[in-house]
Amino acid sequence: MNNELPKNIRLNENGTAVVILDQTLLPNETVYLELGEAFELHEAIVSLRVRGAPAIGIFASYALYVLACEITTNSFEEFRAKVGELSTFLDSARPTAVNLSKQLRRMEKLVDSMTGSSIQQVLIAMRSEAESIQHEDIEMCRAISEYGLTLIKDGYGVMTHCNAGPLATSLFGTALGPMLLAHERGIAFRAFCCETRPLLQGARLTSYELFNAGVDTTLICDNMASIVMKEGKINAVFVGCDRVAMNGDAANKIGTSGLAVLAKHYDIPFYVCCPSSTIDPECPTGAEIEIELREPREIKQLYFSKPIAPDGVKCYNPSFDVTDNSLITAIITERGICEAPYTDSLSCFAARI
Repeated sequence: MNNELPKNIRLNENGTAVVILDQTLLPNETVYLELGEAFELHEAIVSLRVRGAPAIGIFASYALYVLACEITTNSFEEFRAKVGELSTFLDSARPTAVNLSKQLRRMEKLVDSMTGSSIQQVLIAMRSEAESIQHEDIEMCRAISEYGLTLIKDGYGVMTHCNAGPLATSLFGTALGPMLLAHERGIAFRAFCCETRPLLQGARLTSYELFNAGVDTTLICDNMASIVMKEGKINAVFVGCDRVAMNGDAANKIGTSGLAVLAKHYDIPFYVCCPSSTIDPECPTGAEIEIELREPREIKQLYFSKPIAPDGVKCYNPSFDVTDNSLITAIITERGICEAPYTDSLSCFAARI
């Protein structure tokens, strides 16, 4: 796994905009956007131009820095108040992924720690902090990949849901990281990707990343998972997640919970891969995780030349579901593999966050 700096999120050369790979156009178009205005940075998160819990956190930290550079005041108090307003605005873009709010709070705490410093000094520190968040994510994903690799054997069939590869992080990925590393090290296995609503992220992004990496990849519709498992094609399921409650309940893209139920029925290990920053010490159970609801058009029309359902028919379009901890075999983090009881194993990690 090479150590080249990622291309999906970065600052432009003069640090006035965040450059992202627009994920809504993949796999057919590769388009990079330079975003410097508050509304377009916010929209990029809402529209899933940038997505994946770790990637959102990295993007938001760079976005807050870029916007802070535009604040015109010599008063630290006024500067701090404006940073807080901008942070709140960015945080409102999506509710479920904890990394968004966590990294924004980290940037705000940095500013608080520099009370009395010049605005220029604070801005230099904010840029450095955002860069540190990105580099830390690279190292976290590298470690997750190594731990996850121990659970993939030659000849395995590995199923994954949604996208938790380099596009969703800063380089290696979480759930895809062990697969990419296994392929790199010569372990022969087959990957099965569910298409995954919303925005068909498994079809458009996961199969794109695995196939281009040379992995033996098969795409299936979400409702085909059961028969593929029943036919004995799957030995393990690896998924990412956007928030982990302290009891081990995990929120991930819609359909993950159903996949976990199937895996339990067919006695297939079900692994959640995530950086420890995704563990939320303030969230006791999955019942407290807010589930994002998205527009009906993503079901009825998006990616189709004509609507596929009657105009006016009601749609329910939750973006995430919560997998009960009893269905999770283990949670793989950069600090090790957590097993039940999760209230104990996760508490050890959360205390160090």
